[in-house]
Amino acid sequence: MQDNLDSNCMGPLRKSYCASLNLLLHREAREFANELRASTKISKPPTNWLEASTGGSQSGNSVDTSAVSDAYAKMLRIFVPLLVDESSFFAHFMCFDIPGLLPQGDDADGNESGSEDDDDDADDDDQGTKGIDDNDGKGGKTSPELQALNESLQDLLDGIQEDFYVLVDWAYKIDPLRCVSLHGITERYLSGQKSDAAGFVRLLLGDLESKISMQFNRFVDEACHQIERSERNTRQMGVLPYIPRFATLATRMEQYIQGQSRDLVDLAYTKFVSIMFVTLEKLAQTEPKYAEVFLLENYAAFQNSLYDLANVVQTLAKFYHQASEAYEQACQRHLSMIIYFQFERLFMFAKKIEDLMFTIPPEEVNIMLMIVFCEFLIYASSFIR
Repeated sequence: MQDNLDSNCMGPLRKSYCASLNLLLHREAREFANELRASTKISKPPTNWLEASTGGSQSGNSVDTSAVSDAYAKMLRIFVPLLVDESSFFAHFMCFDIPGLLPQGDDADGNESGSEDDDDDADDDDQGTKGIDDNDGKGGKTSPELQALNESLQDLLDGIQEDFYVLVDWAYKIDPLRCVSLHGITERYLSGQKSDAAGFVRLLLGDLESKISMQFNRFVDEACHQIERSERNTRQMGVLPYIPRFATLATRMEQYIQGQSRDLVDLAYTKFVSIMFVTLEKLAQTEPKYAEVFLLENYAAFQNSLYDLANVVQTLAKFYHQASEAYEQACQRHLSMIIYFQFERLFMFAKKIEDLMFTIPPEEVNIMLMIVFCEFLIYASSFIR
């Protein structure tokens, strides 16, 4: 059919079609996103996760924000198949000559139908708009066509991503931890887009995934700053507030993990615990006399609060063992200090005898030993009393 069309007319025709449909799709996406936000009523959980007191953790942890993830998933469930179908229809209707183009109506909701074919094609085009099948014998012909299709799809769907970004920002403001589940949802849909016609949709989902990761990392950085601020505002006394709060935070994040968001959460754990332990050691040095007791209390609290999670989460298990080693080292230092404090004069007696063996003549050793021994007896009698 394409051979019977004037190629000079196709460019303006495609642009006109894309401009008209883009306005319609953009309006539908914006209105749908606004409806989702307006219809979702949720109480906002605490924002200062690692500064709040332990008593307030229970109420914060009981706030259910799953409706935020449901709203975002509904947006993807409705519009990702729609955008893929419109892209596929546009590619066929505008006579793009691209071998292997999926016909309109194929599964585009993140669930892979026809798994054998999907597995075979997964490596052919898995990075946005890059890559086509070079074994079709028409590489020189289809490459410009694929490029032209991608440019047209950019015109067709450009601007719609902003309506998805609005939902991500909205979800972040309600509950930053929901970024974990949003990341997993996005990754699942992204893995389901393999056709050439879904190139722009893959880019859209990839940008969404990056934005969600950026927002979550922003939350992690702000929480780490909360911990650092506690170094200036917290006295060296008892268990620091962020120790039990971190266990609550980790428990909630584990509930939200889906798919590849495991890596996102593990990286957050590494940042959190690293700054927690560094701040703990700095606070301990403000009063060296009680430093070891302070470390013992906090490392023990860390282990107690994370015992269950450390049994199932490998990253937390690593930090659990790190805290255990730090606890043992603090315990050894504390015991050494107690022993030296209680038997300081005994150690001085032993050192004095050792010094006498090298500093006085042999004939005077017995006399000096008797003098030192009498001093020791006087010291020992104080314990008997």
